[in-house]
Amino acid sequence: MSQDIRSENEDSQESGTSVLAWFLTGAVIGATVAILYAPKSGKETRQFIADTTQRGREAVSEGSKDVMDAGRDLFDRGRKLVEDAADLFDRGRRLVRG
Repeated sequence: MSQDIRSENEDSQESGTSVLAWFLTGAVIGATVAILYAPKSGKETRQFIADTTQRGREAVSEGSKDVMDAGRDLFDRGRKLVEDAADLFDRGRRLVRG
């Protein structure tokens, strides 16, 4: 039972990471196409690129923080699960010994 829950949590984490990666990929492709078809001067386009790059950096930074937080949370839950399993094992061993 706990194996199923653990597997579902891992699948959920992998899915979230995959969605984030695809979103960022789409954002980069969209920005590139927008720049190529932009009816602006070179100076305005360079400023637009600089602004978009800065926003992209900030988005990646926030996304990586979210992924790190999710990883820490998953690690903590795993540690708790192991501690609970060890406690149950000790209880069972004491019951068997009498």
